[in-house]
Amino acid sequence: MSLFWDIWPAIKLTLSLAFITTIVLLVIGTPIAWWLARSKSRWTIIVNALVALPLVLPPTVLGFYMLIALGANGPGGWIASSWGGRTLAFTFPGLVIGSVFYSLPFVVQPLRNTFAALGSGPLEAAFSLGFDFRKAFVLVILPLARPGYLTATVLGFAHTVGEFGVVMMIGGNIPGQTKVLSIAIFDYVEQLRWTEAHIVALGMLVFAFITLAITMSVDRRIAQVQPGTSR
Repeated sequence: MSLFWDIWPAIKLTLSLAFITTIVLLVIGTPIAWWLARSKSRWTIIVNALVALPLVLPPTVLGFYMLIALGANGPGGWIASSWGGRTLAFTFPGLVIGSVFYSLPFVVQPLRNTFAALGSGPLEAAFSLGFDFRKAFVLVILPLARPGYLTATVLGFAHTVGEFGVVMMIGGNIPGQTKVLSIAIFDYVEQLRWTEAHIVALGMLVFAFITLAITMSVDRRIAQVQPGTSR
């Protein structure tokens, strides 16, 4: 029980970071994914490569450049100065910004694939009924894209929960402010507290497995009840 109370601030901070990051990613990821799925512009290759960059870029490299950008001499310093701050590095807002960049492909790619699979038929049918784009997107596209949004939400959330390299670079290890669960495990290992490290790591492993299993199950059920979907 003492371990739970010791780790509770890190749990709460991790869940808050994952929740806020996922909401932001769904908001900004939707138009990006829609454009990537529908546009014929040659710029889609470049934008798609930039979005997917965190998949192959070492987290410490991304974290290093994010640290510079969020620091006192970068854009983060200018933003922080608007409320009297000096930097966004080593702050919770800085963690959110870094997490959004790092988890972006895990939200954009499932949405892009879903929008591409829908094709132009549903949108054209909605236009033929007199819907404008906003109404067609909300009432037609979004319901049809539920499996993609479910996958994007879970992947974005779970990936943020498991972040380490980027979080360590731009957030450090400040209890109650930037010390998330992955940093807590690192802390326990450094202190040779193997039992605590095993318990927290196992908890994250079980969380990841259950989350993915539930997502796949729900996604399969949605696919089975949709008209025209093969079983």
